[in-house]
Amino acid sequence: MLRILARKIFEVLIFLLFITFISFLVVRLAPGDPVLTILNVDELSVNQEQLEALREDMGFNKPLLVQYGLWLLKFFTLDFGVSYVTGQPVMDMILMGLPATMELAAGALIVMVVISVPLGSLSALYRNSWIDQLGRTLSVLGAAIPSFWLGLILIELFGVRMHWLPTMGRDGFISLILPSLTLGLAISSVYVRLLRSSLLDSFSQEFIRAARARGLSEKRIFLMHAFRHSLPPVITVFGVSLGSLIGGVVVIEVLFAYPGIGKLVVDAIRQRDYPLIQGYILIMAIIVFIVNACVDLSYRYLNPEMKLKEREANR
Repeated sequence: MLRILARKIFEVLIFLLFITFISFLVVRLAPGDPVLTILNVDELSVNQEQLEALREDMGFNKPLLVQYGLWLLKFFTLDFGVSYVTGQPVMDMILMGLPATMELAAGALIVMVVISVPLGSLSALYRNSWIDQLGRTLSVLGAAIPSFWLGLILIELFGVRMHWLPTMGRDGFISLILPSLTLGLAISSVYVRLLRSSLLDSFSQEFIRAARARGLSEKRIFLMHAFRHSLPPVITVFGVSLGSLIGGVVVIEVLFAYPGIGKLVVDAIRQRDYPLIQGYILIMAIIVFIVNACVDLSYRYLNPEMKLKEREANR
């Protein structure tokens, strides 16, 4: 266990160095001049000396690696700088919008689980039945329909015509329903098909036949053996597709005017607020890394074969 923990810490350090350098380089090489953004030259007349003075004051005239080193020192103290537009600390702005984004992501995941687990399981249990046909049809439709278009349909149906649900803003649980449903429906199609195929593979394994030979009930076989065996591929895909989920959250937040960090960073891109963009990239990358690390650790529980292999390797 200590060896695994030491390896994970080393991976974290390498990952942080890599992602901080890439994000810093991408932001610094992006088109536009942050100094012009800060001074708002469209509304204020400035001369070249003022521009150069501000560049020197902010360290933009130093070599790129020196700028990165100075910024990296601040990063390890969780100082991401201040917004060029609002003047607020970037970390404070991200922490203000993060709860809304986490709520939306959690709501989408709940919708995904509620849809994909029963539908994928029933499709595998009743293969080639009308339930299986329905599940595969809904999966194809879900994969083919863009999430923003589905969101517009739900807004038109439940918000404009029926007046059942709010379509903009964040005002309690009810305002979370439509955006969560939009994002959850969009991502559930992948997991319905994946869980179905994984369960069918589990049903063909020798340990399932052995469990039936011992006289175990089909319910116990499904819950304790087949379903657990089918989870690692699903969790693996979830770890890989987490970036797509975060990207979908950004689109849905803009569509529903949901005040999370996705909408915040879209506004930052329009205004060339580079510190905020960079802070967003780093926070999301760290979240993705943490989730993937948890996925790796969960394999030890879901797949006992990994424990056996580790014991054999340590002998």
